[in-house]
Amino acid sequence: MRHAKRPQTRLDESLLSHVPPFSRLDGPQIREILDQASPRRFESGTTVFEEGAPADRFYMLLDGYIRVVRITPEGEQVIALHIPSGQLFGIAQALGRDTYPATAITAAESIALSWPGRLWPEFVAKYDGFATETYKTVGTRIGEMNTRIVEMATQQVEQRIANALLRLINQTGRKVAKGIEIDFPITRQDLSEMTGTTLHTVSRMLSAWEKQGLVESGRKRITVLEPHQLVLLTGPKAT
Repeated sequence: MRHAKRPQTRLDESLLSHVPPFSRLDGPQIREILDQASPRRFESGTTVFEEGAPADRFYMLLDGYIRVVRITPEGEQVIALHIPSGQLFGIAQALGRDTYPATAITAAESIALSWPGRLWPEFVAKYDGFATETYKTVGTRIGEMNTRIVEMATQQVEQRIANALLRLINQTGRKVAKGIEIDFPITRQDLSEMTGTTLHTVSRMLSAWEKQGLVESGRKRITVLEPHQLVLLTGPKAT
């Protein structure tokens, strides 16, 4: 399941010095944490862990993006959220779970550190701010997923797709000449799984927005040309 390569170079403490769970620590403490970590490089599309599997490790994403996927009772795949670099993931222990609540798949080539799950209580007890900052992250993600649930229940498809694109450029966007590009490969199928609609509907909507000059899409790439116009589309619709 894990097709990963271990980077050979010794990691420097500066990698974690500005990451919230470790930002209150001094150099020797960060060195202690790094010495217990296993660095891995994952190719794009690699399953790091699967929903329901024993949560034997927790992770810090150093570079790349993680796509968090849930499987519905009907067996359909739903993309719950995307995690950018500089964040912990696979932190089932923070939720009081011993299995992973979702599947993590790399959305681009990624590098991550991981630690044995048994170290979680030690990290929480020993390192100042680790627990506080981690639970802030958990709260933010739960809030985002709750927002998604409300969108699915109350918004039209056009609004949901616009919100999904705005969320992605806010989290992972990079400025390019024409606008803001989502900084990892994303397909129309991915968008359909994020917004609870069909591939046909997403394709039709993006094609219409391309004709209006709002977005530009190519092979696994989407650039938002007019973010403000997408914001207007997310507002309430006249009845």
